[in-house]
Amino acid sequence: MVNVDRGRFAAGRSIIAIAAALSLAAFAAPTAATADTAAAGTAVTGRPAPPAPATSTGFGGAVSSVDASASAVGLEVLRDGGNAVDAAVATAAALGVTEPYSAGIGGGGYLVYFDAETGEVSTIDGRETAPAAMPSDAFIDPVTGAPYAFADAVSSGLSVGTPGTLATWEAALDEFGTTSLRDALQPAILLATKGFVVDQTFRDQTLANQARFAAFPATAELFLPGGDAPKVGSVFKNLDLARTMRQIALGGTDVFYEGALADEMAAVAQAPTTTPDATLPVYPGYLTADDLAEYEVLEQAPTHVEYRGLDVYGMAPSSSGGTTVGESLNILENFDLAGADPVQALHLYLEATAHAFADRNAYVGDTAFVDVPTETLLNQSFADARACVIDPDAASVKPVPPAPLDAAGCATAALDEPLDTENISTTHLSVVDQWGNAVAYTLTIEQTGGSGMTVPGRGFLLNNELTDFSFVPSPADPNIVEPGKRPRSSMSPTIVLDGGEVRYVVGSPGGSTIITTVAQVLVNRIDLGMTLPEAVAAPRASQRNTAAVAAEPAFRAAYEAALAEYGHTFSTSAEIGAVAAIEVDADGLMTAAAEPVRRGGGTGLVVEPAG
Repeated sequence: MVNVDRGRFAAGRSIIAIAAALSLAAFAAPTAATADTAAAGTAVTGRPAPPAPATSTGFGGAVSSVDASASAVGLEVLRDGGNAVDAAVATAAALGVTEPYSAGIGGGGYLVYFDAETGEVSTIDGRETAPAAMPSDAFIDPVTGAPYAFADAVSSGLSVGTPGTLATWEAALDEFGTTSLRDALQPAILLATKGFVVDQTFRDQTLANQARFAAFPATAELFLPGGDAPKVGSVFKNLDLARTMRQIALGGTDVFYEGALADEMAAVAQAPTTTPDATLPVYPGYLTADDLAEYEVLEQAPTHVEYRGLDVYGMAPSSSGGTTVGESLNILENFDLAGADPVQALHLYLEATAHAFADRNAYVGDTAFVDVPTETLLNQSFADARACVIDPDAASVKPVPPAPLDAAGCATAALDEPLDTENISTTHLSVVDQWGNAVAYTLTIEQTGGSGMTVPGRGFLLNNELTDFSFVPSPADPNIVEPGKRPRSSMSPTIVLDGGEVRYVVGSPGGSTIITTVAQVLVNRIDLGMTLPEAVAAPRASQRNTAAVAAEPAFRAAYEAALAEYGHTFSTSAEIGAVAAIEVDADGLMTAAAEPVRRGGGTGLVVEPAG
């Protein structure tokens, strides 16, 4: 528990400061006059706000996220005495307003917390759960006997898991914060009421989902005013969400997990309402009010590996992020990447993640239902056995098989390449406060736009997290559907310590590419000599034990020809991940680094800018 005397959040003063920051367009919002008068979707007049910085350096605390308004909220919390958890929850709530297609109270996520006073790292698993009545063959069409089409399953009640985001915020504040959930929600309520300026990314994401959003009346009314996506430069208000969060602020999380709102969420999932001309099948789901009332987060020990003398902490299962990032780094511990040719270093990175993914797919699931060999997967000797099958000069044939759990040499077992159903849309935030406490928090509603279903009059989308389960039940698969089970995730919020003090806080959205993105950023920074902003901005490639390496166009242009000599083949991904990271150097200088371009660019802010 953080000492309250060191971090008591002056709630009233901070809310006033945040109101000023948002209303005066400190980074992304319109001027006070236009914010008060513009309706949702209407154009903003006046001088545009200056661009928010992707990277800032300084002291006194730092926040990094994909959104300027959300980062500004977190920064004001830190400025007014809040600690890292206070700022993280306030930032996450704001992201639920400005990034409603990636996060929000209808979803879930994972939070990693470092307490500078005790030196302990803790985690909160707020992953969604399968409803109690959901059978293992829920994604099998009873008529044809074949799995439902993935796209059809996404936009349906069948995909909706029991949300865990609000329970995560409550648990984090109760255990590690210094303020109440009521106060932490106030900036997001204000932001939803006054609105935020629509950027090209928000409009593009809306247009990409226009057909399925239009199929659900409540979603179309909120996100397609007049039948079109909100215009770039207009102000988007979400008064329904403001009212919902205000009720939660006043009545606590029971407002969400019990009573009328729980009944409404269950009704949406069990009997989705569509327009008369909707063509989506929209299968009914299993979520009930009892599932919501019985939901609990899990507080558990983090994963831990040592890499180049640093301590790397992440999320244990149900996330596969901590074990797979950890195993990848343990494999790479066998190679001198800093002394290698840069192309060979990238080859080894791709091989390490491919082998770690083979083991992830074979062994990782929800530990309440699967005996996950976490200790083995994070053991350096196990990784050494994996490294011995990697040729420093040639790519292995993919998919590579997993290693037996008693691997002591180069033995492997057979396994087919699995179907990857994790979607790329999620969001991440990183926070470090003035005392050295740190939070890495990745949260999501899964698909861009989640299930596509908005709870009528409530202003938020429900998740489609259950499509992260394997669709075809198999006794050997650790990720089959089971009642109450958490689907396997790749979310990888990561905190790296150096001598017991925070050095790096890293995370990203991107579905299963989250794991490789976090690993690549750490390799870029620790091994390849890049600065943190350079490590974040560098072109990415993701090898998840598939025949071809998914790579951004810039990566292919720079490295494909040379890596082809090793035997790697490539496919194109327009964009991989959207990192939000912080570095703290030995003198306490903080670098908050977000994406300069990906997903429209992010924002890294510090309390006291250097210089």
